[in-house]
Amino acid sequence: MGVRRVVTGHNDQGKSIFASDEVVEPITVDMLPGAEWFTLWGGDEAPTFPDDGSVPDYKTYFPPLGGFRFGIFTVQPEMEGSMLPENFDIQAAFAEAEHKLPGMVDHLEMENLGMHTTDTVDYEFVISGEVVLELDDGAEVTLKPGDTVVQNGTRHAWRNRTNEPAVLVVVLIGAQRGT
Repeated sequence: MGVRRVVTGHNDQGKSIFASDEVVEPITVDMLPGAEWFTLWGGDEAPTFPDDGSVPDYKTYFPPLGGFRFGIFTVQPEMEGSMLPENFDIQAAFAEAEHKLPGMVDHLEMENLGMHTTDTVDYEFVISGEVVLELDDGAEVTLKPGDTVVQNGTRHAWRNRTNEPAVLVVVLIGAQRGT
């Protein structure tokens, strides 16, 4: 199911208009069945007003310094003892993920799946379900609908230990690490 995105802008006289109204379909990857990412808006530079409603250019899932992203993502329930199918092509799965979500795989820790670190400030809002945010050394907090997180470039993973998907809204802003 897609997400409706309405974008406002300005006409030639400077009056407010609805510049676009469309449905954005989710990005899915075979290696994470049921997980969805909606990239609703983003840019790789400080924002300007796209009066025609066109989406600013961006190249990777996570924004660079000064860039931004706005989206929704789903964290699927973890399946205990689940194994990949016998003939699962892991290389093809990673290639698909890189094609559909450029740069995301580069941030994942292969020795501790799910853990990742980005140079971003992230604002997350839980819409539905329940999700666990895991930090270094196993520190965890459980988040439920209406809860928010401000994530400041920390190493983390999202875990879903329930039987229902968890859906979160996310705003990512490219940031610079302090020295």
